[in-house]
Amino acid sequence: MKLKPPPTSSSSSSQTLTATAASSHDAKLLVRETLRISADLASAPSVPSVGSLRENASFGVVDRQFVDSSLRLLCCEEIDGRRWKYFADESVGSEQLKLKKKKNAIRAVSLHSPQAPAEEFMAFIRSYVVPEGFPDSVTPSYVPYMTWRALKHFFGGAMGVFTTQTLLNSVGVSKHRTTPGAVAINWILKDGAGRVGKMLYARQGKKFDYDLKQLRFAGDLLMELGAGVELVTAVVPQFFLPLACAANVAKNVGAVTSTSTRTPIYKAFAKGENIGDVTAKGECVGNLADLLGTGLSILISKRNPSLVKTFAFLSFGYVFSSYREVKSVVLHTLNRARFTVAVESFLRTGRVPTLQDGNSREDIFNFPWRQHRPIVLGPRFKEAFQDPNSYLAVKPIFEKEHYIVTYNPSKENIYVLLKDQAKSDDVLKAAFHGHVLLHIIRSSTSKQSSSRKQHEDELSASLLSTADLQAHVAESYKMVSALYMPFKSKAKEQGWVMSESLLNPGRARLCEMAT
Repeated sequence: MKLKPPPTSSSSSSQTLTATAASSHDAKLLVRETLRISADLASAPSVPSVGSLRENASFGVVDRQFVDSSLRLLCCEEIDGRRWKYFADESVGSEQLKLKKKKNAIRAVSLHSPQAPAEEFMAFIRSYVVPEGFPDSVTPSYVPYMTWRALKHFFGGAMGVFTTQTLLNSVGVSKHRTTPGAVAINWILKDGAGRVGKMLYARQGKKFDYDLKQLRFAGDLLMELGAGVELVTAVVPQFFLPLACAANVAKNVGAVTSTSTRTPIYKAFAKGENIGDVTAKGECVGNLADLLGTGLSILISKRNPSLVKTFAFLSFGYVFSSYREVKSVVLHTLNRARFTVAVESFLRTGRVPTLQDGNSREDIFNFPWRQHRPIVLGPRFKEAFQDPNSYLAVKPIFEKEHYIVTYNPSKENIYVLLKDQAKSDDVLKAAFHGHVLLHIIRSSTSKQSSSRKQHEDELSASLLSTADLQAHVAESYKMVSALYMPFKSKAKEQGWVMSESLLNPGRARLCEMAT
């Protein structure tokens, strides 16, 4: 058996050189790969630490999800336009989590840029004076209303300083002309009279819903009247008690009106179920303006200005602001004044005014206690008819209706009598019928009296006989049958609420006679 000869030294040396060359080549590749990896690591962005992360996040830098060895993104949160990210700190183990507080396992990172101090202050003020979600949470008329309301309270607060100072001087506090006991008694009697007046006026009740704009403005006029009477006590201090009592009654009546009409007005501004928020912010604006006016008035009073000129200026500002305040309110319901605007516009042009237009044209000075009206809704029978024939002439026309409409030439009024079956829609239709009849009579009277140069609104008794009245009533009935439903449809399209009637009819009703 042949055995291979052992390798010679030359062949062994050759193999060794070959292995050395291979290992040298591998070493070069390893070094080259190591250098490449080191270069990549050097050029890669470093993972921010938690501290630097928070610092950058405060400037809005952190806007992407990141993951490192210790933090893992949990969720993102938004509060009032500001965003936060929450991370789980995975470096806290289960045993450490039991020992440490739970909040240490979650890290919060703010993603908003810091606001300037002025912006932070304005945000703080807005949280007190405007409702949440403003301006989307309120109607567009909210801003002008609150502007004029703030201005009114500013003038009212300024006026309060001068009236209080005058009352104290008149009762003898500053000059010590009376004993403290007498001063206290006079002051208590004054306040007691005001409370009695407040209770008596609260009997108006439902009228605060019917004509709230008119009553609101009338209440502010009474407030100024009361302030004027208080200032008069400086001229005749011996009549302090009766004058102060009368002034306090007027001011308390105005306060009742303001309080009673406040909720319906704020309700008109609220778009959702945020009436409480709107009310709270509105009262805050009023109180803030009142404080500013009071502070300014205190500074002015130290210079002893002319009482008459100061009162005239502040009173004019208060009344004008009050007028603009109630005129800026946009209500969706139809009271007497807004219903008159809507019907007259419809009869003239065939169109129903928009909510903004109808409210702006409403007569604020048409106070509810005024007796003379072109149209009397729900009167007594003896007021509407001057003789039996006039009633018997129009009665058959309204057999199918729950009301009767007539015109009394001696009193120059349209009278709308309601039957006991009349519902809300019947009252609305009856009032519409009254306006239609008034429109017909005005047109007829204007044509007949043009030669006499009489005003078209004048309803002369000599120009309208019983036969003419019956013809006009019959004509009005046909017009109402054709126009009432289109009027309701167009009013609803404009946003007017037709389901409820705020026309404040009288309480008299015609009932069927028992057989």
